[in-house]
Amino acid sequence: MDNEVSMTPPASTPARALATEAVHAGRDDLASLGLHAPPLDLSTTYPSYDSRAEAERIDAFATTGARPDGPPVYARLDNPTTGRFETALARLEGTDSAVAFASGMAALTAVLLARASVGLRHVVAVRPLYGCSDHLLGAGLLGTEVTWTDPAGIADAIRPDTGLVMVETPANPTLAEIDIRAVAHSCGTVPLLVDNTFATPVLQRPVEHGARIVLHSATKYLGGHGDVMGGVVACDEEFAATLRQVRFATGGVLHPLAGYLLLRGLSTLPVRVRAASASAAELSRRLTADPRIARVHYPEIGGAMVSFEVYGDPHAVIAGVRLITPAVSLGSVDSLIQHPASISHRIVDEGDRRAAGVGDRLLRMSVGLEDVEDLWADLCQALSDGPLPQARTAERSARPTAGQSVRP
Repeated sequence: MDNEVSMTPPASTPARALATEAVHAGRDDLASLGLHAPPLDLSTTYPSYDSRAEAERIDAFATTGARPDGPPVYARLDNPTTGRFETALARLEGTDSAVAFASGMAALTAVLLARASVGLRHVVAVRPLYGCSDHLLGAGLLGTEVTWTDPAGIADAIRPDTGLVMVETPANPTLAEIDIRAVAHSCGTVPLLVDNTFATPVLQRPVEHGARIVLHSATKYLGGHGDVMGGVVACDEEFAATLRQVRFATGGVLHPLAGYLLLRGLSTLPVRVRAASASAAELSRRLTADPRIARVHYPEIGGAMVSFEVYGDPHAVIAGVRLITPAVSLGSVDSLIQHPASISHRIVDEGDRRAAGVGDRLLRMSVGLEDVEDLWADLCQALSDGPLPQARTAERSARPTAGQSVRP
């Protein structure tokens, strides 16, 4: 599962592998500053004795959305610490720029507002998406209109006022995968946004397949320790400039301490994702062979997420784990399990939820860095009261071998 790719940092720096970029991107100037660790700037405002020059810089930002040269003006406009994280994430995703926000939902909101600001309020989207993303699109809270379709129907769903096509792959929570290149071709000139939260740039870089906007809930794998909330959009500089203006106007800024923690999280991202993915693949193999499990979903791309449907009561499994934490969210160093129909996707209409493959017996597990034998022992004891259908004996012989993807 070593999918590392060469990165292209500034011209003065040789091309570097993903693992190297994860450690050094956003930190290239530290040695020249006499520093080893990135500094944390908590200032909300910055002094300036030249108000005319400040006025010119503010006018320039209002006109272009570009990050101001020189010291920041105000923390809602820019911050050096969050700027380092943005630089690093853009390098990892292979984009010109990245813009950070207070949460993944704040990031998606900014994208929708940016497109709506030029009269493009229609969105074409493919389910499943993260439940709150689904709700934000479907409820029309931002004045947007959504057309839900499958990947094959994207081209026909596009209208003159379509500003965005949105997919998530692997999808939350079914882990269904979408051919990004094929979808990007169907989009024509409409920007394709890919939620890359589950895969991270370690497993895929959507812009290499034609996507123009990449969304992350940075709360998950980018932070990696369950102690920081944030969101980030990686894109070209032209769209990033608009996002910065939206962020300044709406105030959905990332706190500098969160930016500091996210930058630190990136340094171990490849190591964490590879280690957790190896355990997830092994758990997927064992769950596939377990007669108490009706179906296992594990993506071909790999990753640290596993979803599975049980024959027994899924709520009993949630109540029965002892090592694995029953909680929302994902991507932490410790393993988490949750029941999507009750929590992460509860806000989605029941019919839409079921149609997208989010059934009542589906459980979603985020595999962490614990020993795989300990995780398996915990799952086994939590599943111990589940039924063992007689039909499963014959069914097991038809199961896919380890490493195959089992999809809804």
